[in-house]
Amino acid sequence: VQLQASGGGLVQAGASLRLSCTASGAAFSNYALGWWRQVPGQLREFVGAITANGDKTQYADYVQGRFTISRDNAANQVYLQMTSLKVDDTAVYYCAGRRVVMPHVIVTDFDNWGRGTLVTVSS
Repeated sequence: VQLQASGGGLVQAGASLRLSCTASGAAFSNYALGWWRQVPGQLREFVGAITANGDKTQYADYVQGRFTISRDNAANQVYLQMTSLKVDDTAVYYCAGRRVVMPHVIVTDFDNWGRGTLVTVSS
């Protein structure tokens, strides 16, 4: 599956932003998906994940309660709704996927990565 994230931009601290990730080339509903982010010069870090059927999500502690992942399998899209953004959320955000057999299992290690989208949060 090919993944492409979009929706990044420059926002002020406290604002909200929704990222989208569009998939093509494979049966989207067979893929568990997730979001990661990376600040230049630092390691990529896990943000959150969603099961292939969308019934479960998991988040990193530092975004829990502020970020929400959802997906629309009919539209081949996964979303990352970000609220109460902080300066520390500034990063390039990537969506990623892994084909799974069991649609209700959370996956945090992915083998398909899309191009990222830059989110910049100003103070």
